[in-house]
Formats: sequence, C-alpha cells, structure tokens
Amino acid sequence: MSMMDEAGGGLTLPELLCRSARRQLGAAAVGLAVMAADATSELVAASDPAAHELEVLQLTLGEGPCLEAFRTGRLVQLAELGTGEQRWPAYSAHLRERGIGAVFAFPLRIGGIRLGALDVYRGHPGTLSDDDLSLALHFVDAAVVVLLHLQDPASHQSLDDPRLEEDVEGFTLHPEVHQATGMVSVQAVVSLHDALLLLRAHAYVADRSIIEVARDVVARRIDFR
Repeated sequence: MSMMDEAGGGLTLPELLCRSARRQLGAAAVGLAVMAADATSELVAASDPAAHELEVLQLTLGEGPCLEAFRTGRLVQLAELGTGEQRWPAYSAHLRERGIGAVFAFPLRIGGIRLGALDVYRGHPGTLSDDDLSLALHFVDAAVVVLLHLQDPASHQSLDDPRLEEDVEGFTLHPEVHQATGMVSVQAVVSLHDALLLLRAHAYVADRSIIEVARDVVARRIDFR
C-alpha cells in the first residue's frame, strides 16, 4: 500500500497536511504553494475549495501574504484585516468578502533555498497564541520535508535546519522506529536522517504517532517508494 492510499481517500500528502493543519489550528482554511526563483507559483494543495480560491487569488492578483513570505523569507502576519489594506489592497478586499479576519503566511525554506509558503487563514482577528505558533511551525517542518520528497526523493541533501533535528534518544525503547527508518532510507533513496524526517512528516500529516507509522512500514502496509 502506498503512502497516499494509506493516508486516506486518495488524497496527496500535501492535501492531508493542509486539512490536518486547518483542523488542529482551528483555522478557516490552509493553503500550501511552491514557488520558483522568479516568484511564479504553482498551487500544491489546499484544505478545501475556499482555501484553493484564496490561494489562486494571490497568484492572479500578484499580491498577498504568500508572495511576501516567499520574497522576504519571513513570517507574514496579518492579525487585523484592516492593516493589510495598504500592503495588498485588492487581496484584502477579497479576504473581507470571504469573512477572513486574519492570515498568517509561513515561508518554507531550507537554509537559503526558498520553496514556497504555508498560509493559515482564520475567521476572526487576533494573533496566534504561543501554542498555535509552535504547532504551525511543526506543520511548516512537515511541509518542507514532504515537498522535498515529492519533488525528487533520489537527490535529497542533508537538511541543516535545526528545527528539523530529531531527538533520537526518544526512540530507544521503540526498535520499530529504527527498523522503519532503515527501510524508508532504502525505499526513498535518502539518508537515515532524512528517512526519519519523512516518518515524522507522515505521522504529522496522518495524525498518528511515529511509532504507529513505523509499525506499518515494518509490516509493509506503507511504502515510501
């Protein structure tokens, strides 16, 4: 069984990630996009049709938090919709029409390499709490790994982002994780470090523990090829 089939309903991992992020963050919508160096964009996934529409609007209008997050490499926060009217006048008007009160765009990057952005839309104004910000950053980590794997699993480089480091001591009592990491390394043609990151990303997206995912890999119910 493939990762896509096991994860549910034929949905891709990016789509599942967006849906999981929307649910766990209590968001109105979540969108994920990749971009090229010239800022041309291709929508990868969205949590629902509303999110898809909001993402496409940014690409159509050529303005919005997603494009700004990609360009600057920094988190873009629009906690009060009115504050975005001068930065993105056309896009802000569309957000208001759709009942969006706040939007947060997280850049997806590895070192100096920019990949795209993860957008979180909320139906009410206000900043993200510390807990929600921490959770959102976990989804950013997962999105980076998923995108790298989907783009070219055979040419992964070692990831230098310290936020992606795993405390392997936490798995000393769970040999299934170590065994699954080796299997994923062979299946996806990546290093052991990157294989562990893929296990973590799949666990985040599927709302399961890494031990459960590892056991399915060992039992060959999930295949990372």
